[in-house]
Amino acid sequence: MRPSTAVSVLLLTFLALPAFAQPAPPAGPALRDDPRVAQRLHLLATWVDAYRAYAELPGLSMEVVHDQDVLWRQGFGLADREAGVPATPETIYSICSISKLFTGIAAMQLRDRGLVELDEPVGTYLPWFIIEQTYPDGPPVTLWGLLTHSAGLPRESDYPYWSPPSFRFPTREEVHSRLAEQETLYPAQTYFQYSNLGLTLVGEIVAEVSGRPYDEVVRSQVLDPMGLADTRPEMPADLVGGRLATGYGAPSRNADGQVVRGRLPLFDARGITPAAGFSSTADDLAKFASWQLRVLDRETHEGEEILSRNTLREMQRVQWLDPGWEIARGLAFGVYRRDDVTYVGHSGSCPGYRTAVWIQADHEMAAVAMGNAGDAETELLVLRAHQIVTPGVEAALAALEEGKTVDPALLVYTGRYSVAPWGGEMAVIPWQDGLAVLDLPTDDPLDSLWEIRHVEANRFRRVRDDGELGEEIVFETDDAGNVTALVQHSNRWVRIDTP
Repeated sequence: MRPSTAVSVLLLTFLALPAFAQPAPPAGPALRDDPRVAQRLHLLATWVDAYRAYAELPGLSMEVVHDQDVLWRQGFGLADREAGVPATPETIYSICSISKLFTGIAAMQLRDRGLVELDEPVGTYLPWFIIEQTYPDGPPVTLWGLLTHSAGLPRESDYPYWSPPSFRFPTREEVHSRLAEQETLYPAQTYFQYSNLGLTLVGEIVAEVSGRPYDEVVRSQVLDPMGLADTRPEMPADLVGGRLATGYGAPSRNADGQVVRGRLPLFDARGITPAAGFSSTADDLAKFASWQLRVLDRETHEGEEILSRNTLREMQRVQWLDPGWEIARGLAFGVYRRDDVTYVGHSGSCPGYRTAVWIQADHEMAAVAMGNAGDAETELLVLRAHQIVTPGVEAALAALEEGKTVDPALLVYTGRYSVAPWGGEMAVIPWQDGLAVLDLPTDDPLDSLWEIRHVEANRFRRVRDDGELGEEIVFETDDAGNVTALVQHSNRWVRIDTP
């Protein structure tokens, strides 16, 4: 890439970034600087910023990874509304059920060492595993069944820990003692039933077979070797008000009919930690994703790893497919099919937090989204991150043609224009070798994007889906030459950001 081209691309990448945004450092892999990638990262940042604002979410942190390189990392909004603490890629969130992936890896390490077998009954490793068998003639509850959520166990240990206001989780001893009073929901190997109880038992097997406390095992055998210094099998209470994001509930109506989003107390998963108790950052989950991509591509990356390529692939293959053919699970990992593309990973939802990490191994891509509110649609965020960025990365790697760049003179038109009261706004962004308009808010930014082609001076034309030119788009300027409004179909839409 020519120096002048790189400068213009970097300029457009950082235009109109929201307050408290932390773009990736300017130094680093050339891939993020390629116009085909940079424009798509700009689109992603613009969309996520609007998504957070219109959903009135407190804060979000996101990252996009290609193999071992972070292409984009950014925080949006606030980790603590009351204190005004910004959300960043270093902000710590509860990752809740993503904890299951670390527990599953620890269990598979024991399997690879010959210390456990996946098809052995759970009672082989946990003598206290006693539960009422509703279907005594069914298959036994095995470690494989626990890891695939097909063991027929109930979803939870029999305590109301998801209920406000206390969100009191049971201790390990309470989980043990109450288990004998519970009963299986289905025969093993019959249906998928997501089970925090099941993955909690996997953690108990890890501790029992290792002869050490669960948290010691997972730190020394999984987290530390991966270099995940900000990932913990607990919520760091000493960081409340600082790096640990404050959790907020989803909007709900109170007794007066007012919609409120409450600040939630910090919880401690205690005995459910192997299934839901970890905390982490977007930076660390990006490292975790890169570790997986490195292990999966052993032909490119050499060196010792804590898990073999074959074992990780085994964990991420479909091991269980529910009878309806809609739910697929690996070993601890979720396997998701969207628009004929397969992703693996997990999401997590705990009081005040929602997170997701999805990996698309075929393109060596991963996306992380973390929010400090129960209604943050992190699965949608990571899906859209993949759909937006991956085509640009593939085009850049293929290098079929020189990446298209935008005439710097057109960048003055980029910004946000209000369409109230009929909608939210239109964001004008660099796209291909010109500009495009993104209608906001939207759940599908690629579908809501339409190109405009420069004609002359401040005049553009909309590009129809068939490639023909449609109506005229005219930008108005003030006496100083600053763009102040956009006119379409004779209607004037005022610019709402600072030129």
